[in-house]
Amino acid sequence: MNKSEFVSKIAEASDLTKVAAEKTLNSVLDVISTALANEESVNLIGFGSFSVTQRAARIGRNPQTGKEMKIAEKKVVKFKVGKKLKDSVCIKVKAKGGCGCGCKTAKPMPKKK
Repeated sequence: MNKSEFVSKIAEASDLTKVAAEKTLNSVLDVISTALANEESVNLIGFGSFSVTQRAARIGRNPQTGKEMKIAEKKVVKFKVGKKLKDSVCIKVKAKGGCGCGCKTAKPMPKKK
């Protein structure tokens, strides 16, 4: 689903115009972006939490040449999924025999050999 389809779904579900729904979505995304830029975490109970962490500097390898190279430390955004969202995704997989994610499904997924 792309942004315009997402805006259409929001407008339909909340009886807003598409313009108002897009403005609302942009406001929400701006608030989340601003909070993360200020190194604050954003917790949306049931959906998940966004946070900023520091990734340490490390030695990597150039895949084309195989030569070692230094990768600088940097800040990255992490998302941890909430229980309600995780369970809503797992329900779809339960009918296929279990997902193996730790939720309470009927059967676990078969292990790879």
